[in-house]
Amino acid sequence: MSEYEKFSDFASPWDGAPLEGEKCKINDILNIEVLLTSYRIMKSKKNEGNCLTLQFELNGTKRVVFTGSEVLQNQVERYKGKFPFYARVIMRDKYYTLS
Repeated sequence: MSEYEKFSDFASPWDGAPLEGEKCKINDILNIEVLLTSYRIMKSKKNEGNCLTLQFELNGTKRVVFTGSEVLQNQVERYKGKFPFYARVIMRDKYYTLS
C-alpha cells in the first residue's frame, strides 16, 4: 500500500468541473418550482461582479442558468447546507429571489 493519498480520497468529483445541464434563461423558469441541485459562484466574464451558475432539475432534466443576481448568490450561500431543495425563482420589484 502506498504512503500517499489518492486525489479521489479527498477531492470532490466536481471540483473545478462545470455544472452539467442544458443552458436556459432565468426568465424561462420564473415562478416554476424546480429542484435546485447545485451551484457555483465565480468571477463574471462579462463584468466586475460574480456570476452564479445554478443547476436544477425540471421534469427530470438537468439544466443550468447563469445570473449576476447578488440576492440569489447570497441566498444559495446562506442555505448551501440544504441542497438539494425545491424552490421558485421569482421577480420582486427589480430583483430575483427564491421563494
